[in-house]
Amino acid sequence: MDNILYLDCTSGISGDMFVASLLDLGADREVMQKALDSLLVHGFEVKISRVEKSGRNACDFCVVLDEKHENHDHDMQYLHGKAEGHSHKEAAHHDHECRGIIEINEIIEKADMTPGARALAKKIFSILAEAEAKAHQVPVEKVHFHEVGAVDSIADIVAAAVCFDNLGINRTIIPQICDGTGTIRCRHGVLPVPVPAVKNIDLAHKLNLHITDVEGELVTPTGAAIAAAIRTDEQLPDHFTISRTGLGAGKRTYKCPGILRAVFITED
Repeated sequence: MDNILYLDCTSGISGDMFVASLLDLGADREVMQKALDSLLVHGFEVKISRVEKSGRNACDFCVVLDEKHENHDHDMQYLHGKAEGHSHKEAAHHDHECRGIIEINEIIEKADMTPGARALAKKIFSILAEAEAKAHQVPVEKVHFHEVGAVDSIADIVAAAVCFDNLGINRTIIPQICDGTGTIRCRHGVLPVPVPAVKNIDLAHKLNLHITDVEGELVTPTGAAIAAAIRTDEQLPDHFTISRTGLGAGKRTYKCPGILRAVFITED
């Protein structure tokens, strides 16, 4: 019998939301933690908790960075251009932390994970590299990941691959992915939403991106790459039964709930 996952991305998708939804669905936390502990990167720890989002109890997966590696990914004032307090010194530090696809693949290769999880993690990063290469008009091997290749995103992607593999999923249905509008601040300045990397992933993998009136970035490049790497179907069967549901909480506060719903279904 197929182990079918349906992702409800009406509030978008990010790496941490995806991992949290799979943990809530029953992925083995110890297996995930063992893989993360084996990564040859430093400066982070993982915290898993329960949070309330729009009146719903959801799992929260949080990669907590030390001061040296902090990227302000969940700082709403910084992300949306209302704070100027992050210095050129910080930008220079993030340049120092850049990694190319070769270095990232080496980190993944040496991690304690199954062959299936390892292959998926590499696939996700390959999709990201191709999207960034197109955005910057450089060869894939010349792409140096900054936000995407930062410590927290390496942890997100490895955790995502390990949890997905652990659940034994062999089909993934994603009908559409909702994103917002407006702008978002990143290393290169203020960009329109959807950001170029997300647009490029959508074009290359036909994610059926749906733009809503929510002001903000609902779909991160990491989330889009995960969706592109795992999606096998875009339509739910006419008749199905829900066997289990997991809710993954997002960190950013927008007018939509900020929850990714992961559902195990069986065809009737």
